[in-house]
Amino acid sequence: MRKGADGLDTFVAGAKAGPPMKLRRPFRTLIAFFALVLALYLASFHGVEYLRHRKGPWSVRFDRTADGTPFAEIFQPRLGITGVRLVFPGETFTNSVETLAFALPEPSRTVPFGRVIYEDLTFLPGVVTFDFFGHEIELVPRMLVVNRKAIPWRSGAEIEVARASKPASPPQPPATTARKPSLFAPRP
Repeated sequence: MRKGADGLDTFVAGAKAGPPMKLRRPFRTLIAFFALVLALYLASFHGVEYLRHRKGPWSVRFDRTADGTPFAEIFQPRLGITGVRLVFPGETFTNSVETLAFALPEPSRTVPFGRVIYEDLTFLPGVVTFDFFGHEIELVPRMLVVNRKAIPWRSGAEIEVARASKPASPPQPPATTARKPSLFAPRP
């Protein structure tokens, strides 16, 4: 190459180019790249896990009053929710007193009275929906839903869920969508 009249480099036929560029220590470069990718993956994984668990789970205490009326007391300290009581007058409860934390999804979770209809615990505290004596109770971080009516969270509140307020049809789990068969699934 040489400088032309316009000051730019120009290619001259027959001029020799330098030696081809060689990578020094390709194995070390590959190992360093792998280590960097691994470090980024681990940092991202632990960061997302921290975000998923930082607020902690719902905690629900199942108990009964002195006269035998069952109640569920809800706690979620990171959201400032403590001692919200759902009282079910006219219902009976014979199981033992128990406190459950909803941190991990369990498909066949049993509760002292009623049942768990739905739980989405991807990012705690998540959403948990119960069927207590035919009443649909849903714990959502921004509100409490009783028989599909939103109630703002107030620590120490006592909410009486009367028999007369039961929905006409009992609460049901959400319908699951049918999956399309995979191309790689064995055929019958």
